[in-house]
Amino acid sequence: MEILKDRIRQQGRIVSNEVLKVDEFLNHQVDPELVMEMGREFARLFRGEGITKVLTIESSGISVAFATALELKVPMVYAKRKRTLITEADAYSERVPSFTKGIVTDVIIAKELISPDDRLLIIDDIMANGDVVRGLIRIIERAEADLAGIGIVIEKSFQSGARAIREQGIRIESLVRISGLDRDRVEFE
Repeated sequence: MEILKDRIRQQGRIVSNEVLKVDEFLNHQVDPELVMEMGREFARLFRGEGITKVLTIESSGISVAFATALELKVPMVYAKRKRTLITEADAYSERVPSFTKGIVTDVIIAKELISPDDRLLIIDDIMANGDVVRGLIRIIERAEADLAGIGIVIEKSFQSGARAIREQGIRIESLVRISGLDRDRVEFE
C-alpha cells in the first residue's frame, strides 16, 4: 500500500533498529482518511470469507478495525487490557507480553461477545513478535469460534511473529512489510 509507505517515510520515527514510531497518523493521532483507506483494503482482501466480526485489542488497532468492520458491515469487538469494576467475571483472558510496552498484560474479552457461530478477522496495527495476536487466537480457539485470518497494518518481517503464525497455516495479510530499520531509513519488502 504505497500511501501507507509514503506516510511511514514522511512521518515515521525510527526509535531503534526494532522500533518504529507512527504516532502522527496511527498510534497517538489518527488520520481518518488513511485509516478508512486501510479499512477498505482489509475489507477487499477478506471479503467473501464469511466474517461475522472484526476483533482487535485496545487501543492502537481500534481505528483500523472499526474502519474494516464498517466496510464489511459487521460488528467490531476489542479486547481490553485491564480488568475494571464492570469487567464481566465470565470473560476469556490471556496473559501476553507487549513488545513495545515491555510488560505482560491481560487480554480480556467478555464471553458473550464471541460464540462458536462467529468467524473472526483479527486486525492489529503492528506485528513484531506476534504475542498479542497469538493471545487473541487462543481466545478464539477457547470460544470454539473460527479464525478467518489476520490483517496487520505494519508487519516487521525481520521479527519472528508473522512468520511463526503463517507456519501454523493461518492467513496473514499485511498492508506493508518492513524488512529492516536503519538509523535514518525504513527498508520495505
